[in-house]
Amino acid sequence: MRLTRHRRWVVPVVAAAALGLALTACTGDVAEEDAADVDCGPYEDYGTFDGAEVTISGTILDLEADRLVESWKDFATCTGIDVSYQGSSEFEAQIAVLAEGGNAPDIGIVPQPGLLQRLVAGGWAIPASQPVIDNIDQWWAPVWKDYATVDGTTYAAPLMASIKGYIWYSPAEFEEKGYEIPKTLDELKSLSEKIASEGDHKPWCVGLESGDATGWPGTDWVEDYVLRLSGPDVYDQWVAHEIPFNDPQIAGAFDAVGQYLKNEDMVNGGIGDVSTQITEAFQTAGLPILDGQCSLHHQASFYETFWDPDATGDVTVASDGDVFGFLLPPVDADSGQAVTGGGEFPVAFRDAPEVEAVRAYLSSDTWANNRVSLGGVISANKGLDPENASSELLVQSIEILQDPETTFRFDGSDLMPGAVGADSFWKGIVAWVGGESTTSVLDTIEASWPTS
Repeated sequence: MRLTRHRRWVVPVVAAAALGLALTACTGDVAEEDAADVDCGPYEDYGTFDGAEVTISGTILDLEADRLVESWKDFATCTGIDVSYQGSSEFEAQIAVLAEGGNAPDIGIVPQPGLLQRLVAGGWAIPASQPVIDNIDQWWAPVWKDYATVDGTTYAAPLMASIKGYIWYSPAEFEEKGYEIPKTLDELKSLSEKIASEGDHKPWCVGLESGDATGWPGTDWVEDYVLRLSGPDVYDQWVAHEIPFNDPQIAGAFDAVGQYLKNEDMVNGGIGDVSTQITEAFQTAGLPILDGQCSLHHQASFYETFWDPDATGDVTVASDGDVFGFLLPPVDADSGQAVTGGGEFPVAFRDAPEVEAVRAYLSSDTWANNRVSLGGVISANKGLDPENASSELLVQSIEILQDPETTFRFDGSDLMPGAVGADSFWKGIVAWVGGESTTSVLDTIEASWPTS
Protein backbone atom coordinates (compact mmCIF):
# COMPACT_ATOMS: atom_id res chain seq x y z
CA MET A 1 0.00 0.00 0.00
CA ARG A 2 1.19 3.47 -0.81
CA LEU A 3 1.81 5.70 2.21
CA THR A 4 0.72 9.21 1.36
CA ARG A 5 1.99 10.94 4.50
CA HIS A 6 4.86 10.55 6.96
CA ARG A 7 3.27 10.10 10.37
CA ARG A 8 1.55 6.85 11.30
CA TRP A 9 -0.89 6.03 14.02
CA VAL A 10 0.11 2.63 15.41
CA VAL A 11 -1.84 0.39 17.75
CA PRO A 12 0.28 -0.07 20.87
CA VAL A 13 2.79 -2.81 20.08
CA VAL A 14 1.75 -5.11 22.90
CA ALA A 15 -1.93 -4.91 22.01
CA ALA A 16 -1.32 -5.36 18.30
CA ALA A 17 0.93 -8.35 18.83
CA ALA A 18 -1.44 -9.99 21.25
CA LEU A 19 -4.40 -9.60 18.94
CA GLY A 20 -2.63 -10.60 15.76
CA LEU A 21 -3.85 -7.58 13.81
CA ALA A 22 -3.10 -7.35 10.10
CA LEU A 23 -2.51 -3.63 9.63
CA THR A 24 -1.93 -1.14 6.88
CA ALA A 25 -1.34 2.50 7.63
CA CYS A 26 -2.30 5.70 5.91
CA THR A 27 -1.24 8.87 7.61
CA GLY A 28 -2.61 12.36 7.76
CA ASP A 29 0.14 14.79 8.65
CA VAL A 30 -0.75 18.02 6.87
CA ALA A 31 1.59 20.37 8.71
CA GLU A 32 3.66 20.84 5.59
CA GLU A 33 0.68 21.47 3.31
CA ASP A 34 0.32 24.95 1.94
CA ALA A 35 -3.16 26.14 2.93
CA ALA A 36 -2.85 28.98 0.44
CA ASP A 37 -3.28 26.40 -2.33
CA VAL A 38 -6.57 25.13 -0.89
CA ASP A 39 -10.02 26.73 -1.04
CA CYS A 40 -10.92 26.67 2.65
CA GLY A 41 -14.39 28.14 2.16
CA PRO A 42 -16.21 24.80 2.48
CA TYR A 43 -14.42 24.10 5.77
CA GLU A 44 -14.79 27.39 7.65
CA ASP A 45 -17.65 26.18 9.86
CA TYR A 46 -15.60 23.34 11.32
CA GLY A 47 -13.22 25.67 13.19
CA THR A 48 -9.46 25.54 13.52
CA PHE A 49 -7.46 23.23 15.78
CA ASP A 50 -3.78 24.02 15.92
CA GLY A 51 -1.83 20.81 16.46
CA ALA A 52 -4.88 18.61 17.15
CA GLU A 53 -4.72 14.96 16.09
CA VAL A 54 -7.51 12.48 15.34
CA THR A 55 -6.89 8.78 14.76
CA ILE A 56 -9.25 6.64 12.68
CA SER A 57 -9.36 2.90 12.06
CA GLY A 58 -11.54 0.55 10.02
CA THR A 59 -11.63 -2.30 7.55
CA ILE A 60 -10.83 -0.12 4.52
CA LEU A 61 -7.50 -1.14 3.00
CA ASP A 62 -5.13 -0.55 0.08
CA LEU A 63 -6.31 1.75 -2.73
CA GLU A 64 -9.58 2.51 -0.97
CA ALA A 65 -7.66 3.56 2.15
CA ASP A 66 -5.51 5.90 0.05
CA ARG A 67 -8.63 7.46 -1.40
CA LEU A 68 -10.19 7.82 2.04
CA VAL A 69 -7.14 9.76 3.25
CA GLU A 70 -7.26 11.92 0.12
CA SER A 71 -10.93 12.74 0.81
CA TRP A 72 -10.10 14.68 3.99
CA LYS A 73 -6.80 16.22 2.85
CA ASP A 74 -8.19 19.73 2.28
CA PHE A 75 -10.33 19.54 5.43
CA ALA A 76 -7.22 18.68 7.45
CA THR A 77 -5.21 21.47 5.86
CA CYS A 78 -7.88 24.08 6.56
CA THR A 79 -8.76 23.00 10.10
CA GLY A 80 -5.25 22.12 11.26
CA ILE A 81 -6.35 18.65 12.39
CA ASP A 82 -3.84 15.89 11.68
CA VAL A 83 -6.13 13.01 10.66
CA SER A 84 -4.42 9.59 10.63
CA TYR A 85 -5.96 6.38 9.34
CA GLN A 86 -5.07 2.78 10.23
CA GLY A 87 -6.66 -0.07 8.25
CA SER A 88 -6.99 -3.60 9.64
CA SER A 89 -8.52 -6.73 8.18
CA GLU A 90 -9.25 -7.77 11.78
CA PHE A 91 -10.96 -4.51 12.79
CA GLU A 92 -14.43 -6.02 13.24
CA ALA A 93 -13.12 -8.85 15.40
CA GLN A 94 -10.88 -6.68 17.58
CA ILE A 95 -12.40 -3.21 18.00
CA ALA A 96 -14.40 -4.14 21.11
CA VAL A 97 -11.31 -5.66 22.70
CA LEU A 98 -9.31 -2.51 21.91
CA ALA A 99 -12.09 -0.30 23.28
CA GLU A 100 -12.33 -2.28 26.49
CA GLY A 101 -8.57 -2.04 26.95
CA GLY A 102 -8.49 1.72 26.34
CA ASN A 103 -6.61 1.28 23.05
CA ALA A 104 -9.37 2.19 20.58
CA PRO A 105 -8.78 4.82 17.90
CA ASP A 106 -10.55 8.16 18.28
CA ILE A 107 -12.95 7.06 15.53
CA GLY A 108 -13.73 3.55 14.35
CA ILE A 109 -15.47 3.12 10.99
CA VAL A 110 -17.93 0.40 11.97
CA PRO A 111 -19.58 -1.54 9.12
CA GLN A 112 -22.25 -3.28 11.19
CA PRO A 113 -25.13 -1.76 13.18
CA GLY A 114 -25.03 -4.91 15.32
CA LEU A 115 -21.38 -4.22 16.19
CA LEU A 116 -22.23 -0.58 16.88
CA GLN A 117 -24.86 -1.73 19.37
CA ARG A 118 -22.28 -3.94 21.08
CA LEU A 119 -19.90 -0.99 21.42
CA VAL A 120 -22.69 1.11 22.89
CA ALA A 121 -23.62 -1.68 25.32
CA GLY A 122 -20.00 -1.78 26.48
CA GLY A 123 -20.15 1.90 27.34
CA TRP A 124 -17.35 2.81 24.92
CA ALA A 125 -19.15 4.73 22.14
CA ILE A 126 -19.60 8.51 22.36
CA PRO A 127 -23.01 9.89 21.28
CA ALA A 128 -23.03 12.00 18.12
CA SER A 129 -22.79 15.77 18.60
CA GLN A 130 -25.55 18.09 17.42
CA PRO A 131 -23.72 19.12 14.19
CA VAL A 132 -23.45 15.45 13.24
CA ILE A 133 -27.13 14.86 14.00
CA ASP A 134 -28.09 17.96 12.01
CA ASN A 135 -26.21 16.58 9.01
CA ILE A 136 -27.94 13.21 9.35
CA ASP A 137 -31.35 14.88 9.39
CA GLN A 138 -30.52 17.06 6.39
CA TRP A 139 -28.67 14.65 4.14
CA TRP A 140 -29.90 11.14 4.93
CA ALA A 141 -33.16 9.21 4.73
CA PRO A 142 -34.55 8.57 8.25
CA VAL A 143 -33.89 4.82 8.08
CA TRP A 144 -30.13 5.48 8.08
CA LYS A 145 -30.40 7.37 11.35
CA ASP A 146 -32.28 4.43 12.84
CA TYR A 147 -29.38 2.08 12.10
CA ALA A 148 -27.08 4.10 14.39
CA THR A 149 -29.59 4.92 17.13
CA VAL A 150 -29.75 2.88 20.33
CA ASP A 151 -32.42 3.51 22.97
CA GLY A 152 -33.18 6.93 21.47
CA THR A 153 -29.57 8.13 21.30
CA THR A 154 -27.83 8.52 17.95
CA TYR A 155 -24.18 7.49 17.99
CA ALA A 156 -22.98 8.04 14.43
CA ALA A 157 -23.83 9.25 10.96
CA PRO A 158 -23.64 7.01 7.91
CA LEU A 159 -20.56 7.23 5.71
CA MET A 160 -20.35 5.27 2.47
CA ALA A 161 -22.94 2.79 1.21
CA SER A 162 -23.24 -0.11 -1.17
CA ILE A 163 -26.01 -1.87 -3.02
CA LYS A 164 -25.87 -5.61 -2.72
CA GLY A 165 -27.40 -8.10 -5.10
CA TYR A 166 -25.69 -7.05 -8.31
CA ILE A 167 -25.12 -9.87 -10.79
CA TRP A 168 -21.89 -9.13 -12.66
CA TYR A 169 -21.54 -10.37 -16.24
CA SER A 170 -19.70 -9.81 -19.52
CA PRO A 171 -21.72 -7.63 -21.94
CA ALA A 172 -19.70 -9.04 -24.84
CA GLU A 173 -20.57 -12.63 -23.92
CA PHE A 174 -24.25 -11.79 -23.52
CA GLU A 175 -24.30 -10.13 -26.94
CA GLU A 176 -22.36 -12.91 -28.64
CA LYS A 177 -24.52 -15.70 -27.22
CA GLY A 178 -27.84 -13.85 -27.31
CA TYR A 179 -28.39 -13.94 -23.55
CA GLU A 180 -31.03 -11.54 -22.21
CA ILE A 181 -30.85 -9.71 -18.88
CA PRO A 182 -33.36 -11.65 -16.73
CA LYS A 183 -36.34 -9.70 -15.44
CA THR A 184 -37.50 -12.27 -12.88
CA LEU A 185 -35.93 -14.89 -10.62
CA ASP A 186 -37.39 -17.60 -12.84
CA GLU A 187 -35.70 -16.06 -15.87
CA LEU A 188 -32.41 -15.96 -13.97
CA LYS A 189 -32.75 -19.66 -13.19
CA SER A 190 -33.55 -20.42 -16.84
CA LEU A 191 -30.52 -18.43 -17.99
CA SER A 192 -28.28 -20.28 -15.53
CA GLU A 193 -29.60 -23.62 -16.73
CA LYS A 194 -29.05 -22.61 -20.35
CA ILE A 195 -25.42 -21.66 -19.69
CA ALA A 196 -24.88 -24.91 -17.77
CA SER A 197 -26.39 -26.98 -20.60
CA GLU A 198 -23.98 -25.50 -23.14
CA GLY A 199 -21.25 -27.34 -21.28
CA ASP A 200 -18.18 -25.20 -21.86
CA HIS A 201 -18.19 -23.61 -18.39
CA LYS A 202 -20.18 -23.41 -15.16
CA PRO A 203 -22.52 -20.40 -15.11
CA TRP A 204 -21.61 -19.06 -11.66
CA CYS A 205 -18.33 -18.27 -9.91
CA VAL A 206 -18.45 -17.77 -6.13
CA GLY A 207 -15.98 -17.03 -3.34
CA LEU A 208 -16.92 -17.11 0.35
CA GLU A 209 -13.47 -16.76 1.93
CA SER A 210 -12.86 -13.55 3.87
CA GLY A 211 -10.56 -14.35 6.80
CA ASP A 212 -12.41 -14.31 10.10
CA ALA A 213 -15.54 -13.21 8.19
CA THR A 214 -15.59 -16.20 5.81
CA GLY A 215 -19.15 -16.95 4.78
CA TRP A 216 -20.53 -13.42 4.58
CA PRO A 217 -20.91 -13.39 0.75
CA GLY A 218 -23.30 -16.32 1.13
CA THR A 219 -25.37 -14.44 3.70
CA ASP A 220 -25.82 -11.70 1.08
CA TRP A 221 -27.38 -14.24 -1.27
CA VAL A 222 -29.81 -15.41 1.41
CA GLU A 223 -30.77 -11.87 2.43
CA ASP A 224 -31.50 -10.90 -1.18
CA TYR A 225 -33.75 -13.93 -1.56
CA VAL A 226 -35.60 -13.35 1.72
CA LEU A 227 -36.36 -9.77 0.63
CA ARG A 228 -37.53 -10.80 -2.84
CA LEU A 229 -39.41 -13.98 -1.99
CA SER A 230 -41.07 -12.86 1.25
CA GLY A 231 -40.99 -9.06 1.18
CA PRO A 232 -39.71 -6.31 3.48
CA ASP A 233 -42.05 -7.04 6.40
CA VAL A 234 -40.85 -10.62 6.74
CA TYR A 235 -37.26 -9.42 6.27
CA ASP A 236 -37.69 -6.98 9.17
CA GLN A 237 -39.26 -9.66 11.36
CA TRP A 238 -36.40 -12.03 10.57
CA VAL A 239 -33.54 -9.65 11.46
CA ALA A 240 -35.37 -8.56 14.64
CA HIS A 241 -36.01 -12.21 15.59
CA GLU A 242 -39.75 -11.68 15.60
CA ILE A 243 -39.84 -14.88 13.58
CA PRO A 244 -37.30 -17.63 14.26
CA PHE A 245 -34.26 -18.11 12.05
CA ASN A 246 -35.58 -21.54 11.10
CA ASP A 247 -38.94 -20.18 9.94
CA PRO A 248 -40.14 -21.91 6.73
CA GLN A 249 -39.85 -18.63 4.81
CA ILE A 250 -36.15 -18.40 5.65
CA ALA A 251 -35.66 -22.06 4.81
CA GLY A 252 -37.31 -21.35 1.44
CA ALA A 253 -34.77 -18.61 0.73
CA PHE A 254 -31.89 -20.95 1.65
CA ASP A 255 -33.25 -23.64 -0.64
CA ALA A 256 -33.65 -21.16 -3.50
CA VAL A 257 -30.03 -20.09 -3.10
CA GLY A 258 -29.02 -23.72 -2.79
CA GLN A 259 -30.14 -24.29 -6.38
CA TYR A 260 -26.95 -22.44 -7.25
CA LEU A 261 -24.43 -22.67 -4.40
CA LYS A 262 -24.98 -26.36 -3.62
CA ASN A 263 -25.33 -27.45 -7.26
CA GLU A 264 -22.30 -28.90 -9.05
CA ASP A 265 -23.83 -27.92 -12.40
CA MET A 266 -23.94 -24.25 -11.38
CA VAL A 267 -20.65 -23.58 -9.57
CA ASN A 268 -17.71 -22.97 -9.35
CA GLY A 269 -16.82 -21.67 -12.81
CA GLY A 270 -13.11 -21.36 -13.49
CA ILE A 271 -12.23 -22.28 -9.92
CA GLY A 272 -13.23 -25.86 -9.10
CA ASP A 273 -16.05 -27.85 -7.52
CA VAL A 274 -18.68 -26.71 -5.02
CA SER A 275 -16.25 -27.01 -2.11
CA THR A 276 -13.89 -24.39 -3.59
CA GLN A 277 -16.40 -21.65 -2.80
CA ILE A 278 -15.30 -21.92 0.82
CA THR A 279 -11.61 -21.38 0.08
CA GLU A 280 -11.86 -18.91 -2.81
CA ALA A 281 -11.37 -15.29 -1.66
CA PHE A 282 -14.35 -13.08 -2.38
CA GLN A 283 -11.99 -10.46 -3.82
CA THR A 284 -10.87 -12.73 -6.68
CA ALA A 285 -13.92 -14.94 -7.18
CA GLY A 286 -15.49 -12.90 -9.98
CA LEU A 287 -12.36 -12.58 -12.11
CA PRO A 288 -12.98 -15.79 -14.15
CA ILE A 289 -15.71 -13.82 -15.97
CA LEU A 290 -12.95 -11.83 -17.68
CA ASP A 291 -11.50 -15.07 -19.07
CA GLY A 292 -14.83 -16.58 -20.10
CA GLN A 293 -14.64 -19.27 -17.42
CA CYS A 294 -17.95 -18.28 -15.81
CA SER A 295 -20.78 -15.95 -16.77
CA LEU A 296 -22.33 -14.68 -13.53
CA HIS A 297 -21.08 -13.43 -10.16
CA HIS A 298 -23.23 -12.17 -7.26
CA GLN A 299 -21.53 -9.30 -5.42
CA ALA A 300 -22.18 -5.74 -4.26
CA SER A 301 -21.61 -2.46 -6.07
CA PHE A 302 -18.28 -2.01 -4.25
CA TYR A 303 -16.93 -4.99 -6.19
CA GLU A 304 -16.25 -2.61 -9.07
CA THR A 305 -12.83 -1.88 -7.58
CA PHE A 306 -11.85 -5.59 -7.64
CA TRP A 307 -12.15 -6.08 -11.39
CA ASP A 308 -8.85 -4.31 -11.94
CA PRO A 309 -6.82 -5.30 -8.86
CA ASP A 310 -3.57 -3.84 -10.18
CA ALA A 311 -5.26 -0.54 -11.16
CA THR A 312 -3.92 -0.86 -14.71
CA GLY A 313 -7.00 0.63 -16.34
CA ASP A 314 -7.32 -2.45 -18.55
CA VAL A 315 -10.78 -3.43 -17.29
CA THR A 316 -13.77 -1.23 -18.13
CA VAL A 317 -16.94 -1.37 -16.02
CA ALA A 318 -19.72 -0.26 -18.37
CA SER A 319 -22.78 -1.57 -20.18
CA ASP A 320 -20.60 -1.83 -23.30
CA GLY A 321 -17.36 -2.60 -21.41
CA ASP A 322 -15.56 -5.67 -20.14
CA VAL A 323 -17.93 -6.23 -17.24
CA PHE A 324 -21.18 -4.77 -15.94
CA GLY A 325 -23.95 -5.67 -13.51
CA PHE A 326 -27.70 -6.03 -13.25
CA LEU A 327 -29.64 -6.29 -10.01
CA LEU A 328 -30.90 -9.64 -8.83
CA PRO A 329 -34.42 -9.49 -10.29
CA PRO A 330 -37.71 -9.74 -8.37
CA VAL A 331 -40.21 -12.58 -8.42
CA ASP A 332 -42.56 -10.49 -10.57
CA ALA A 333 -41.21 -8.21 -13.29
CA ASP A 334 -43.75 -5.55 -12.32
CA SER A 335 -42.61 -5.44 -8.69
CA GLY A 336 -40.94 -2.29 -7.41
CA GLN A 337 -37.22 -2.00 -6.76
CA ALA A 338 -36.18 -3.74 -3.53
CA VAL A 339 -32.50 -3.90 -2.64
CA THR A 340 -30.27 -4.83 0.23
CA GLY A 341 -27.16 -2.85 1.00
CA GLY A 342 -24.53 -1.96 3.49
CA GLY A 343 -22.72 1.02 4.90
CA GLU A 344 -20.35 2.25 7.57
CA PHE A 345 -20.71 4.41 10.65
CA PRO A 346 -17.84 6.48 12.17
CA VAL A 347 -18.16 5.74 15.90
CA ALA A 348 -16.24 7.97 18.32
CA PHE A 349 -14.32 6.61 21.31
CA ARG A 350 -12.90 9.95 22.49
CA ASP A 351 -15.04 12.95 23.42
CA ALA A 352 -13.23 15.95 21.95
CA PRO A 353 -14.15 18.92 19.69
CA GLU A 354 -11.67 17.91 17.00
CA VAL A 355 -13.13 14.39 16.88
CA GLU A 356 -16.64 15.75 16.40
CA ALA A 357 -15.39 18.20 13.76
CA VAL A 358 -14.05 15.25 11.78
CA ARG A 359 -17.29 13.33 12.23
CA ALA A 360 -19.35 16.34 11.17
CA TYR A 361 -17.28 16.65 8.00
CA LEU A 362 -17.63 12.93 7.22
CA SER A 363 -21.42 13.23 7.50
CA SER A 364 -21.63 16.22 5.14
CA ASP A 365 -22.52 16.49 1.47
CA THR A 366 -19.09 18.06 0.94
CA TRP A 367 -17.30 14.93 2.06
CA ALA A 368 -19.64 12.64 0.09
CA ASN A 369 -18.93 14.50 -3.15
CA ASN A 370 -15.19 14.71 -2.42
CA ARG A 371 -14.89 10.98 -1.76
CA VAL A 372 -17.15 9.70 -4.54
CA SER A 373 -15.36 11.86 -7.11
CA LEU A 374 -12.16 9.94 -6.30
CA GLY A 375 -13.77 6.75 -7.57
CA GLY A 376 -14.90 3.28 -6.59
CA VAL A 377 -17.59 3.99 -3.97
CA ILE A 378 -21.04 5.48 -3.45
CA SER A 379 -23.01 7.05 -0.64
CA ALA A 380 -26.69 7.40 0.22
CA ASN A 381 -26.11 11.08 1.12
CA LYS A 382 -28.91 13.03 -0.57
CA GLY A 383 -26.55 15.92 -1.31
CA LEU A 384 -24.35 13.72 -3.48
CA ASP A 385 -24.36 14.44 -7.21
CA PRO A 386 -24.63 11.01 -8.92
CA GLU A 387 -22.57 12.31 -11.84
CA ASN A 388 -19.54 12.46 -9.54
CA ALA A 389 -19.48 8.65 -9.46
CA SER A 390 -16.69 6.90 -11.34
CA SER A 391 -18.77 4.56 -13.49
CA GLU A 392 -22.13 4.07 -15.12
CA LEU A 393 -22.99 1.37 -12.59
CA LEU A 394 -22.16 3.55 -9.59
CA VAL A 395 -24.20 6.45 -11.01
CA GLN A 396 -27.09 4.02 -11.29
CA SER A 397 -26.49 2.79 -7.73
CA ILE A 398 -26.60 6.30 -6.26
CA GLU A 399 -29.82 7.05 -8.13
CA ILE A 400 -31.37 3.87 -6.74
CA LEU A 401 -30.39 4.83 -3.18
CA GLN A 402 -31.72 8.37 -3.62
CA ASP A 403 -35.02 7.23 -5.19
CA PRO A 404 -37.78 7.54 -2.55
CA GLU A 405 -39.62 4.66 -4.25
CA THR A 406 -36.78 2.20 -3.61
CA THR A 407 -37.36 -0.32 -0.83
CA PHE A 408 -33.98 -0.47 0.91
CA ARG A 409 -33.01 -2.86 3.65
CA PHE A 410 -29.64 -2.94 5.41
CA ASP A 411 -27.62 -6.14 5.23
CA GLY A 412 -29.43 -8.55 7.56
CA SER A 413 -26.38 -10.16 9.15
CA ASP A 414 -25.03 -6.69 9.97
CA LEU A 415 -28.25 -5.86 11.82
CA MET A 416 -28.37 -9.08 13.83
CA PRO A 417 -26.58 -9.55 17.16
CA GLY A 418 -22.90 -10.30 16.64
CA ALA A 419 -23.30 -13.85 17.99
CA VAL A 420 -25.53 -14.54 15.00
CA GLY A 421 -24.79 -12.10 12.19
CA ALA A 422 -21.01 -12.16 12.53
CA ASP A 423 -20.68 -15.69 13.84
CA SER A 424 -23.25 -18.48 13.53
CA PHE A 425 -24.78 -17.15 10.27
CA TRP A 426 -21.37 -16.84 8.58
CA LYS A 427 -20.27 -20.24 9.92
CA GLY A 428 -23.64 -21.73 9.02
CA ILE A 429 -23.20 -20.74 5.39
CA VAL A 430 -19.84 -22.52 5.30
CA ALA A 431 -21.31 -25.67 6.87
CA TRP A 432 -24.30 -25.54 4.52
CA VAL A 433 -22.22 -25.17 1.36
CA GLY A 434 -20.00 -27.93 2.75
CA GLY A 435 -22.95 -30.34 2.73
CA GLU A 436 -24.93 -29.81 5.94
CA SER A 437 -28.71 -29.71 5.48
CA THR A 438 -30.77 -26.52 5.52
CA THR A 439 -32.76 -27.76 8.51
CA SER A 440 -29.67 -28.56 10.57
CA VAL A 441 -27.95 -25.26 9.77
CA LEU A 442 -31.01 -23.13 10.52
CA ASP A 443 -31.69 -24.94 13.78
CA THR A 444 -28.08 -24.31 14.86
CA ILE A 445 -28.26 -20.62 13.99
CA GLU A 446 -31.60 -20.25 15.75
CA ALA A 447 -30.17 -21.84 18.91
CA SER A 448 -27.33 -19.28 18.90
CA TRP A 449 -29.62 -16.25 19.09
CA PRO A 450 -29.04 -14.42 22.40
CA THR A 451 -31.90 -14.82 24.85
CA SER A 452 -31.46 -11.49 26.65
